[in-house]
Amino acid sequence: MVLESISRIIKIQLPAYLKKLPLPETIGGFARLTVSEWLRLLPLLGILALLGYLTIRPFLPKKKKQRDCLINLKIQKENPRVVNEIDIEDLRTPSVCYCRCWRSKTFPVCDKSHLKHNELTGDNVGPLILKKKTI
Repeated sequence: MVLESISRIIKIQLPAYLKKLPLPETIGGFARLTVSEWLRLLPLLGILALLGYLTIRPFLPKKKKQRDCLINLKIQKENPRVVNEIDIEDLRTPSVCYCRCWRSKTFPVCDKSHLKHNELTGDNVGPLILKKKTI
């Protein structure tokens, strides 16, 4: 039933529609079309524009990702960078830096991605540094 309807549209109604269209033979003929003739052309022109767009879309430049937004909204905004150090007695290494900007490729360990984030956004986020407490 559905395929029959589609077949009827393609074989009968579409050719009949195209025959009735006021397509001028020259480019200057488009200037002489009346408003009602332009309105009859609109569906065809819309479909052609959509097909043209879908054809060139893969070749259009990709939109740039939205700039990073601020992460630190209110903590120590007067400081150029928020970095906290905590001394821990049972730490096995001399120090460990944990990411707080969520941009690190080695998350949860800081890889200094916050530097680029801060430069792009004007934010002041920095790592959490855990140091081995010396007794």
